[in-house]
Amino acid sequence: MHVLSSRFLLRPTDPERSRTFYGETLGLAVYREFGTGPDRGVVYFLGGGFLEVSGRSETPPAPGLQLWLQVADAAAAHEELVARGAQVLSPPERMPWGLIEMWIADPDGVRIAVVEVREDHPMRYRPGI
Repeated sequence: MHVLSSRFLLRPTDPERSRTFYGETLGLAVYREFGTGPDRGVVYFLGGGFLEVSGRSETPPAPGLQLWLQVADAAAAHEELVARGAQVLSPPERMPWGLIEMWIADPDGVRIAVVEVREDHPMRYRPGI
């Protein structure tokens, strides 16, 4: 299978609230919009992929569902998200594995890791490879 593109599909319990969160609170850029009315769809850029928020679900997504977003500066992202009213579950902290991680939640409780990969972290550079 040769994958050309990918996206994560999210069916929120309150589409308007989720579009506000992903579009305004997180500030994700819109790739495309489709449909009309309260359950219309919006596809956001997510770095190398996409997040589609469309339709409606009676129940929140499964608790094991999480997003991982890499940013250049976790402290700056924290300040920005707090100012925009995001629910911060844990502020930026350097983890034992070397990444700086902050956790937030979307309106349905989907946990989102906001991660800074420091310049000296092996994810950026591995000598000999």
